[in-house]
Amino acid sequence: MKKIFEAFRIPAIVLIIITSFVACDKDFYTIESDVLGQENANFETDFKEYKISAYNKRLNGIQINNLPSNLLGFFDDPDFGTTTASIVADIVPSSFSSSSTPNVFGDNPVIDSVILNIPYFNRVTGFDENGNNTYTISDSLYVKPINEDAKNNPDPIKISIYENGYFINTANSGNVGEGQNYFSYSNNGSTDNYAQTETNIINFDDLKGVLISEIDTTFSPEPVKTGMGEDVVRTDPALRLKLDNENGDYDFWINKLLAKNGQPELSNSDIFKNYFRGLYIKAEAINNKGSMVMLNLASTDAQITIHYTKDDGDGERESAEYALRFSDQRLNTFINNYTAPLENGDAENGDEIIYLKGIEGSMAIIDLFPTSEDLTNFLKEYRIEDGNGDYLKDEITGDYILKKLINEAHLEIYEKEDLITVTNTDFHKYDRLYVYDLENNTPTLDYSLDGTDNSTIPVFSKVFHSTVRNSETGSYKIRLTQHLNNILINGATNTQIGLVLSSNVNIISNLETLDDINGVSEEFRITNVPAASVIAPRGTILYGSNSSSEKHLKFKVFSTEPK
Repeated sequence: MKKIFEAFRIPAIVLIIITSFVACDKDFYTIESDVLGQENANFETDFKEYKISAYNKRLNGIQINNLPSNLLGFFDDPDFGTTTASIVADIVPSSFSSSSTPNVFGDNPVIDSVILNIPYFNRVTGFDENGNNTYTISDSLYVKPINEDAKNNPDPIKISIYENGYFINTANSGNVGEGQNYFSYSNNGSTDNYAQTETNIINFDDLKGVLISEIDTTFSPEPVKTGMGEDVVRTDPALRLKLDNENGDYDFWINKLLAKNGQPELSNSDIFKNYFRGLYIKAEAINNKGSMVMLNLASTDAQITIHYTKDDGDGERESAEYALRFSDQRLNTFINNYTAPLENGDAENGDEIIYLKGIEGSMAIIDLFPTSEDLTNFLKEYRIEDGNGDYLKDEITGDYILKKLINEAHLEIYEKEDLITVTNTDFHKYDRLYVYDLENNTPTLDYSLDGTDNSTIPVFSKVFHSTVRNSETGSYKIRLTQHLNNILINGATNTQIGLVLSSNVNIISNLETLDDINGVSEEFRITNVPAASVIAPRGTILYGSNSSSEKHLKFKVFSTEPK
């Protein structure tokens, strides 16, 4: 090591500016000065790989309400097994009766049709020969086999729509002032759909009411077309179903709604929600095949529309509509039949193989400095000791003074290709890895400072912090430069990092777990999991930190030191 003539006294904001100039190539390099000549440079660069620990954490009892979007259908992940996702949701009328309009349906209403419409998440891909938009839903469509033909022609699923018999609570009776959350619950391979609270287990199949409609359907990227001839209206692709019964009539809606015309049940939201507790939309595979899609129930276009006619007061009939919209009270249920060994790993030594699986699956817990000695040695390597058992600080800023500057720090992560069945690059095309601060349940500083946001195509968002998957090598890189500098310079606490699979890194909200109530041991206990991972059905298998392969999970740090 060369003699050091002066120390770095660089505030955090300057570090941010400096590191923003680090090369953004697919690979990172340590660059010697060929322009000045090695003997004329007043600094030298260094690279070091640090031993870290990463181990598997099995996810059980994860929150399934307040999701940013909802999944519906059947997905067979070739390396992890099958998941069936169903939906339970409150619905509320768009209008209620009042003293001035006691009969919300008018006089002598007769139903023509009842249509369910829930938009898919989509992107415009171009225009057809008539100048109309064409769409894709491939970002949020999950199919097997994994190829473009399957995405254009996904296997159908069976959808059964029941009246929901369970009242979805908004308030937690056990904790005054808190909202009631619902959590996933697996019941030993049962085909029924369950959820649980802190105190109860709910079987929605035992509580389901009248079967409203049943249909086999597929998920199509084609726009929805309504009207005829020149009056055709095109709207975004959506799950669009006719909600009649097997006889083709609308007895349920007549008895449930039209018969209550002018009655208290249609007078306000509270009375209505207790009277009509929403829908249970149950998905099932057909011959153990199917597909899964992400639905946008928060869209204003997500609704049930009753098309009917009524007396106009002049002896004629007129057309009318009555809409029921989905409220915020909705949840997903998941039936998982996993074939992969999703278990808690080796918290002391780290695991050879890391399994990342969305929904009620698996994540990884990473210790950048597995022991207190590891952290102490790291701090001594970069900070200047004051001779009294502490480190020198800048008198003005209070920042620790460094003798070496971190230019780049990142995790280098590789897929374990011998355990991954699907080699078609489209399968993992939209996969991203997301890390977060496990203690504070917040994004890392590097994520927050990354300005490469892309709200239209999330796979290309935050790509400086977390690179897009390299399709040639099956690898990812996650920058933690500012996370590390925050520890070194500002004295931030070194916390564990959570690693999950995500299909939308723009979503940074969190969902609770039942680890505390389930008595999970401390080294595996987490309080929150990123919502984006819960709605990501796919999984991937990675080399762990304790693998003997050259592709083991690495933590690399590039630094600069004055001569």
